[in-house]
Amino acid sequence: MASSPPSFLSFIITLFSLSLLSASSSSSSSSPLTTITIPLSPFHHQTPSSDPFQTLNFLASASVSRAHHLKRPKSNSSFVTKTPLFPRSYGAYSVSLSFGTPPQTTPFVMDTGSSLVWFPCTTRYLCSGCSFPNVDPDKIPRFIPKQSSSSKIIGCQNPKCKWVLGSNVNCSSQPCPAYVIQYGSGATVGRLLSETLDFPGKTFPDFLVGCSILSTRQPSGIAGFGRGPESLPSQLGLSKFSYCLVSRRFDDSPVSSDLVLYGPGEHKTGGGIGYTPFQRNPSSSHPAFRDYYYVLLRKIIVGGKSVKIPYKYLVPGSDGNGGTIVDSGSTFTFLEKPVYDAVTEEFVKQMGRYKRDHGIENQTGLRPCFDISREKSVDFPELVFQFKGGEKMALPLNNYFALVTSSGIVCLTVVTSNGGIGPDLTAGPAIILGNFQQQNFHIEYDLKNERFGFRRQSCT
Repeated sequence: MASSPPSFLSFIITLFSLSLLSASSSSSSSSPLTTITIPLSPFHHQTPSSDPFQTLNFLASASVSRAHHLKRPKSNSSFVTKTPLFPRSYGAYSVSLSFGTPPQTTPFVMDTGSSLVWFPCTTRYLCSGCSFPNVDPDKIPRFIPKQSSSSKIIGCQNPKCKWVLGSNVNCSSQPCPAYVIQYGSGATVGRLLSETLDFPGKTFPDFLVGCSILSTRQPSGIAGFGRGPESLPSQLGLSKFSYCLVSRRFDDSPVSSDLVLYGPGEHKTGGGIGYTPFQRNPSSSHPAFRDYYYVLLRKIIVGGKSVKIPYKYLVPGSDGNGGTIVDSGSTFTFLEKPVYDAVTEEFVKQMGRYKRDHGIENQTGLRPCFDISREKSVDFPELVFQFKGGEKMALPLNNYFALVTSSGIVCLTVVTSNGGIGPDLTAGPAIILGNFQQQNFHIEYDLKNERFGFRRQSCT
């Protein structure tokens, strides 16, 4: 059970709460949502180094750190939310959303692995450890409640308070207690607000959003697209949403693609999409697991050969462990150690003619890596994920091998625990399908029909 915030956090929370403007609800109303399309682009804060080895090591470490908190979410208390967050914005994708009256627009990292939507908030917002290249902590875009006539602090008796803080929240007529979302090397702290979410031609009043006043190592807000009631899809009553992630090769200039939100009703879908059903995690001991998008992965195929994977890793058990989730907030796909070993060993076996580069593996945190600089042609085994129903996601080469150096070193971009870059992870989802492997696919979350869809296509 997580403890209450330290006293200095309580002081800061009280201080910043005084700066929030409590006003009556906006008189605007929402019209029925049909379809909304908004730009989705790679979130490009530069990594701490231009060295490609350090960049890959950073992303690999961040992916394992992300997996650690998806697999071991904190227990609920009055001060801790039920959803983990990605500790770094690198490797993520962002959308711009407008809240307030008049609207204030800020960037958000899109995250299907968590549910709360929150933004950096108030003029006194503090971000510790956010001195990244191209990021000035004093100039991080933030929402100013005093400038919005529709901002209201959520009260303790408001049912939405329990969405985030759990059914055991202990308060009476006071404002809803502060949330503290813990993740990786830091946290974000704030108050829950009722605000108006504004799209061109459509407004959604009384939207629950987090007003974070203090964060560590998180220079952008989070748009939670998980399955919890506080998520953006749940609050808008979406029937489905879809995206197509542009390639975020390390030397690309930012290019946006579309995030499409579908309201209630029937919507035509283009042809060629393969579907597999979502699955619920049966565990009741970890509420966060219920927020994840589990899919029924049946096989991982390397070069035409099905890798032997014990059943317990493919389907979540009664303890909540096992199974596969789709996560837009993770960069590289995570495989639990036995699954990772089986997959990488098959790659090593089929690529045995090429020289392993253990030095690059140690520098990047990725393995296996191969030196193909002297090869006239290279035979890369195809990597395929096969889901329930027989649908296969055959990955393009750039989605699972990264060219590390111009001289010809390539590395497999999947990660695990105990690979020199993280703790042993044996709980929670065994496989986490990251955004690097989702690039240049049309990805669809069909919430009405409880299914996950995908189709190979160029997203540029």
